[in-house]
Amino acid sequence: MKATVAQVRSFNRPIRLLLVNQLTINVGFYMLMPYLALHLSGELGLAVWLVGLILGVRNLSQQGMFLLGGSLADRIGYKPMITAGLGLRSVGFTLFGLAESLPWLITASALTGLAGALFNPAARAYLAQEAGERKVEAFAVFNVFYQTGIMVGPLIGLVLGGVTFRLTCLVAAGLFTVLAVVQIRALPGRSGSRAGAQAGMLHDWRQIIGNRSFLLFSLAMIGSYVLNFQVYLGLPIEVRRLTGSELGVTLLFMLSGVLAIVGQVRITAWARRRWTAGQAMARGLGLMGTSFVPLALAASLAPALPGTAPWPAHALALAPVLLATGLLSLAVMIVYPFEMATIAALGGERMMGTYYGFYNTLSGLGIAAGNLLTGAALDAGRQAGMPGLPWWVMAAVGGACAVAVLALDRSGRLEPGRQPQATPA
Repeated sequence: MKATVAQVRSFNRPIRLLLVNQLTINVGFYMLMPYLALHLSGELGLAVWLVGLILGVRNLSQQGMFLLGGSLADRIGYKPMITAGLGLRSVGFTLFGLAESLPWLITASALTGLAGALFNPAARAYLAQEAGERKVEAFAVFNVFYQTGIMVGPLIGLVLGGVTFRLTCLVAAGLFTVLAVVQIRALPGRSGSRAGAQAGMLHDWRQIIGNRSFLLFSLAMIGSYVLNFQVYLGLPIEVRRLTGSELGVTLLFMLSGVLAIVGQVRITAWARRRWTAGQAMARGLGLMGTSFVPLALAASLAPALPGTAPWPAHALALAPVLLATGLLSLAVMIVYPFEMATIAALGGERMMGTYYGFYNTLSGLGIAAGNLLTGAALDAGRQAGMPGLPWWVMAAVGGACAVAVLALDRSGRLEPGRQPQATPA
């Protein structure tokens, strides 16, 4: 932790504000969202398909608007988009706490998603611009604050939800309101790189599509998001299959968060001393794939446990899942800072908000498609009597992503100095 504190102190005030910003955003988001489905189906009595519709609207509005949000940040400025997103999320969470009719709940979901599309690309572009040559270190610390919010948020939500879900929503909305006011008063304004540009956003989007190195890198990295999302999808399902308990699911999230908080800064410094950005990402992606191998072996050998099984048996059954989670978390810690810095580098330090927005959109689409394929693989594996099948597929995906990034690195496509740059309008 001393290394993390020292790293945070080494950055200027705007970066430290952005770190606190992301911590508070995740605390507010995760104190509410994990319990929203239960509120909608339980307290409000909505059908399951309506709950899925409401949650899907949030995801669609966020993923679908990332590119627009990033482009607006480059033109209007990063600070206005950050504060606008925070304000919109405050409104959305307030509606979730007060609304009971379907139209208002859908509105709340759409506003919540749109808010993320506004402040996410803007915050990352601001951080990348402000960090300069220290992008890798800045995004490493950013991930520490990000993961801390994911850990703390659900715990606060659990306590507040014991009173009423409405209280959780209003407290979360209040956090976003306070955060918006703080950003307005304390965060210095930074002009976007496309402020005053004569050409429209379509021109900017065509430039991105014409940046072949960036597109190839984005496609090569999609698989990493599918693998990382298994902490929320496949791994909890496997824990429940093996133990019939929810305790292991809580341990997964705690382990992932604690590892990032304790080790992110040191691991990034260690990787940077030894490897180039491309080498670090390729090795991290390879480790992502490898992390699923013990799980694949265990799934093929270990039967599901009855709920009455003694706790040592449950602990033994959980060991491969926890090992997979630990390795996956370590892999993400290796990849993420270099990945975020590479996006800015491939964009030539121009239109960073637009590049981050486009990248987020592609990764979001990849997660959606990956979730469908993961679910199909889990079902197919069980029906065929091969429960390890989906994990072998995950291992292969990680290996393929690693090979793709390594090929891009060796061809020089991940080196900014060798990227063909179009002249901005």
